[in-house]
Amino acid sequence: MDTLRKFQSRRRQSGIASASRRGGMNAKAFLKAGHWPTLFGSFLYFDISFMAWVMLGALGNYIAGEFGLTPAQKGFMTAIPLLAGAVLRLLLGYLTDRIGPKRTGCLGITLTALPLLIGWLRADSMAQIHLIGILLGVAGASFAVALPMASQWYPPQYQGLAMGIAGAGNSGTLLATLFGPRLAEMYGWRGVFGLALIPLTIMFLAFLFCTREAPQARRQPKTVGDFLRVLSQRDTALFCYFYSITFGGFVGLASFLSIYLHDRYGVSKVLAGDLTSLCVLAGSFLRPVGGTLSDRFGGIRMLSLLYLGIVSCLLLSAWAPTVALGTTFLVLTMACLGMGNGAVFQLVPHRYKANIGAATGILGAAGGFGGFILSNMMGSMREMFAAHGAGLVGFAILAGGALLALRAIQGKWVGRWIAAHGRPLPETAAVPAAAAAPLTEPALVATR
Repeated sequence: MDTLRKFQSRRRQSGIASASRRGGMNAKAFLKAGHWPTLFGSFLYFDISFMAWVMLGALGNYIAGEFGLTPAQKGFMTAIPLLAGAVLRLLLGYLTDRIGPKRTGCLGITLTALPLLIGWLRADSMAQIHLIGILLGVAGASFAVALPMASQWYPPQYQGLAMGIAGAGNSGTLLATLFGPRLAEMYGWRGVFGLALIPLTIMFLAFLFCTREAPQARRQPKTVGDFLRVLSQRDTALFCYFYSITFGGFVGLASFLSIYLHDRYGVSKVLAGDLTSLCVLAGSFLRPVGGTLSDRFGGIRMLSLLYLGIVSCLLLSAWAPTVALGTTFLVLTMACLGMGNGAVFQLVPHRYKANIGAATGILGAAGGFGGFILSNMMGSMREMFAAHGAGLVGFAILAGGALLALRAIQGKWVGRWIAAHGRPLPETAAVPAAAAAPLTEPALVATR
């Protein structure tokens, strides 16, 4: 019986690989390659959690008006959930490897309800707002659960698309920025926190009944030592830098743009939310495109081009004198950031394989920290230099550094764990001994 299962598994994988070689992304082959209800549940979990994570930013104009906040205080308020999420992603990434993504996700969803209840019933001071921001970090940490859960079901040739679909849950920001200000006009900003409990409950039920642990995920739990070994590798530091630009840029801008557009161009709070939603829409739904293009053309090549686009668009956004131009360049910036997220996570599963949970937690933490830096930069540099676009220029410089670092390291990566331009290595390719230590455990899917 075991021999029959192995034969069927090999034949199935061979068929998938042949389909990939013949035509690339075949939708039917992709659906058969994994477990689409789990992919959907992972997306939904990330989507609603992301909505909760950025609610302080979406409602920032209302909260800042009530408490009379300075630009620096606005930046810090919107940055707190991002920093908390960065720290908690390390914990949830470890728990994902230790107890599995489904149990970890259920715990995260349950804890996310707490800050929403406090925001609805008890948010009467800035100290309480800051506490809400810290607790909302649990929602931001969902990244370290949703992506590994989706990834473990899919073979290497579909990693970019699968991770892109699950990661497109960052479109939850769209729900917060589009509906948050409108609901705040009708029910007050505190009421919005209470209303957010409704989609959270629906999502919890869908997650509970749709998702399933992948068979290959049933392995020995990771130890703290395994986690620290991933953290100590030089490549991890580089991936943290790269992702702090793409994801950090996305979430940092998503959290602060409503305030930025309202303060710089004088648009209404609702219109500022609408324009932010337009930017978020571009970044969220182009993430799978970034993953798919990276599967086709190579993650390193795509990421290099996208970093160049990010730097250019950030500088043009800082200069833009009108709301129309400013929004246009910000949409393009967010589009590049979203596709950049997909490009980074086309590479990550090939590099970390069975340690994907720990790696995702670490990189997700770096992404959240990047968002914290950007939100703070947007507020503090506005106050320091009396220029709204100063924070955008500062972040453009950091993005340029990421481009230079990627160009410098790619020669050492190619042939070691990735093929030219960031394409997957052939299954029969040998891994040099120097690279074997972090890559010897069974991969995301069995390839033999």
